[in-house]
Amino acid sequence: MVFVRPVSINDLDTLVRLAGKAGYGLTSLPADRELLRKRIAKSELSFASLAEEPGGETYTLVMEDRSTGEVIGTGSIVSKVGGFEPFYAYKLTVDVHESKALNVHREIPMLELVTQHSGPCEIGGLFMDPERRGHGNGRLMSLCRFLFMAEHGNMFEPLVTAEMRGVVDASGRSPFWEALGKLFFGIEYPRADYLSMKDKKFIGELMPRHPIYVPLLPAEAQKVIGQVHENTRPAMKLLLDEGFSDSGMVDIFDAGPILTCALDQVRTIRQSVRTHVESVVSDLDNASTFMISNTAFDFRACNGPAERAPGGGVRITESSACVLRVKSGDRVLLATPRSDQH
Repeated sequence: MVFVRPVSINDLDTLVRLAGKAGYGLTSLPADRELLRKRIAKSELSFASLAEEPGGETYTLVMEDRSTGEVIGTGSIVSKVGGFEPFYAYKLTVDVHESKALNVHREIPMLELVTQHSGPCEIGGLFMDPERRGHGNGRLMSLCRFLFMAEHGNMFEPLVTAEMRGVVDASGRSPFWEALGKLFFGIEYPRADYLSMKDKKFIGELMPRHPIYVPLLPAEAQKVIGQVHENTRPAMKLLLDEGFSDSGMVDIFDAGPILTCALDQVRTIRQSVRTHVESVVSDLDNASTFMISNTAFDFRACNGPAERAPGGGVRITESSACVLRVKSGDRVLLATPRSDQH
């Protein structure tokens, strides 16, 4: 059985190994031990702070295999982007050129730099060990974040955004970066990707200050604007099914699409049900499977069978109760793990 919980410093070694499998473009999971140590420390501080409003906290969750204690996946939530480190993106706009004398009307696509100092909340850093994908693991790792946000809504901005990893090959080459970013920064994509994890100050110093006309870019770069990395397509489809839509903005490094959704319109949040544990039983063979979480700040989530009990609560299994750290009478949240499940 697998379950999701907050990251701890004891996970550092496993996360370093996991990050080594992530490849380029996943800035929330750097293959750098010291950076990961700082990310873990920031998450532990965020979980300990009991914030009453969004202030840039980062909540990092990991998926653990209960039978082995191994961490096999991770995902994070940032309560509010911006602040001392602005949020940068390119917005796709159109510049209209018209000549009545020549009977010409042209709409030229442009990339315009957007800098947000007080932005939305953000989900990111989703990664599953390639050997442990499937069986609903990735879906649980992604969607359980919304159960945490549903229970602690005051801690997050009302708009949630998600940056999708763009097109980058196995060697770290990004067609978009080669055509644009490299001209201004003078470094290769992997180096820029790494530096952005440590300090984003250099971005504001070196980014082009004027809009970029898309047709002036090489065809290879134009082709990948708004496109996702092959391994990211399932994660993007999952978010689209949850109600996310294209924001019209792309990442400044690899031009991956940025999705947005009002927090209260996310399917998992809208359809989640707050109830209590009526009883804990050994097995529920014929019950439907739900995504279940506790309501504590020491968050836990899993997929497990549940059924409505005569007393108005739900019955759950002993294995679910164990990983969720709940007992009879405790509050839980339930949601269907699939949008087509009822």
